[in-house]
Amino acid sequence: MSEAGFCAAGEQEKLITLGDTEIGGSTPINTDGGCMANGEPIGASGLRQVYENVLQLRGQAGAHQVPGNPRVAFSHVYGAPGVSACTLLIR
Repeated sequence: MSEAGFCAAGEQEKLITLGDTEIGGSTPINTDGGCMANGEPIGASGLRQVYENVLQLRGQAGAHQVPGNPRVAFSHVYGAPGVSACTLLIR
């Protein structure tokens, strides 16, 4: 979260504790459970994240839909051997 600019270094725990990263929070993160819930399909994790973002922006994410008509979605994937990619979707 800090590396992506959502908080200062060391502030991640505070955001989580305050509920800011929950679906109804100010900065919802891993709304579908992330890799812990979906596994780590090598080479496809980033695509799964983008798919979740599309569902969110269309209002089609079901039980894990972010309330309030989201208009911006961001994903960041980092994997071996040092591959990193970010996607920003705006509706």
